[in-house]
Amino acid sequence: MTNNKRLQTLIVYGLLGAIALVTLFPLLWLISTALKSPTENILQSPPQLWPNQPTLNNFFSVWQSLPFGQYLHNSILVAVLTVVLNLLFCALAAYPLARLSFPGRDWIFIAIVSTIMIPFQIVMIPLYILTVQLGLRNSYLGMIFPSLASAFGIFLLRQAFMGVPKEIEEAARMDGSSELGLWWHIMIPAIRPALVTLAIFVFIGSWSDFLWPLIVIQDENLYTLPLGVAKLAGTFSLDWRLIAAGSIISIAPVLILFIFLQRYIVPTETSSGVKG
Repeated sequence: MTNNKRLQTLIVYGLLGAIALVTLFPLLWLISTALKSPTENILQSPPQLWPNQPTLNNFFSVWQSLPFGQYLHNSILVAVLTVVLNLLFCALAAYPLARLSFPGRDWIFIAIVSTIMIPFQIVMIPLYILTVQLGLRNSYLGMIFPSLASAFGIFLLRQAFMGVPKEIEEAARMDGSSELGLWWHIMIPAIRPALVTLAIFVFIGSWSDFLWPLIVIQDENLYTLPLGVAKLAGTFSLDWRLIAAGSIISIAPVLILFIFLQRYIVPTETSSGVKG
């Protein structure tokens, strides 16, 4: 490697490191605030990231003062059910749009994708009215209802289905596979990276959703973590140490999920199963 290439590599890595540090600074400050004792000044300038007297008392206080265990259970249940149902319905909708031929297929796809441009706030009121009419208000299913399927998910999975070689599909049909069997046993495993990617997006969106649960839920026993953190802010009159601790509890599962699933977000060589 020549000196110029080494210098270019060092510059690139230096820029990437600086961008990463700027991106991670809010998270580092949040962790630092959650670990600081009441005697430390959390608003000092310049900020001190490492506490003088690190303590976990803020986490214990948050967990004991509010039913964060129940909030965590609600968030996990809602997020997991949302992911499962969203993957199911999006995959069922995307498959015929990608692999089957019928009149108006392309126009239906265009109409579905066009709904991505519609802000949620526009459909929020009619969606709430429909939720109430279906008797889903103040329930887990009521929180899941708007996310049963998404235009982005249908688009992503349709593109993934279209990337599966036709030779695999033809071989399965020759073996007598039904359309549903072909979808489940051949197509779904072939687009696993796209499914994992969509699952991560849906999980993060459901986990961090604040507006819709706030509208549809009144029973505090059904609160999710975002609602619990908002209640925490009012309970402790903006004690930032406790709010930071509650926020860490809220975002930790998302970080853990991403760490374990990031290795699956890679293209798969589906065509490798086809030999010429």
